Amino acid sequence: MFRTIFIAALIGASTLASANGAFTLNADNLNNGRFTKQQLLSAPYGFGCSGGNVSPALSWKNAPAGTKSFVLTLHDKDAPTGLGWMHWVVANIPAHVNKLPAGITAQGRNLPKGALQTRTDFGKPGYGGACPPEGKKHRYEITLTALKVAKLPNVTADATPALVGFFTKANALGEAKITIENQR
Repeated sequence: MFRTIFIAALIGASTLASANGAFTLNADNLNNGRFTKQQLLSAPYGFGCSGGNVSPALSWKNAPAGTKSFVLTLHDKDAPTGLGWMHWVVANIPAHVNKLPAGITAQGRNLPKGALQTRTDFGKPGYGGACPPEGKKHRYEITLTALKVAKLPNVTADATPALVGFFTKANALGEAKITIENQR
């Protein structure tokens, strides 16, 4: 009897999940699946790129049930640091939000109310565009994590990517990811 109820509950849960569809993330304004010149890192950062450092437009759908907020990260898995490079961290994105517009500034212009950009590996909050070394292909992973809390504890604009990552993993309900390959 218990086994039958348990199996019925699993079937019901999987039917509900498939009815809503998979939790997905899309980058809406790329160029053939790659970052545009405007989205690449700008010259003042000193890494040899001359892009516009404009954040991409992103959208998502079918967040897991119970989602109270999201965290978005942009990570270069191939940066020559041994750890990769965190290009963007946005925490406390409200659950009712399902997109981020292009051009979110380091000062928070165009950022949804309540969301917070935290420090990246550039040492400050805000988007830092892709800038792979000349002739090298890098994989940039954009991850949107659905959270069971409305606000991450102990996270301010000065929080490190590791601190945000710790509290994100501790409160995660699900993730949607896309990988963008870029080469200069």
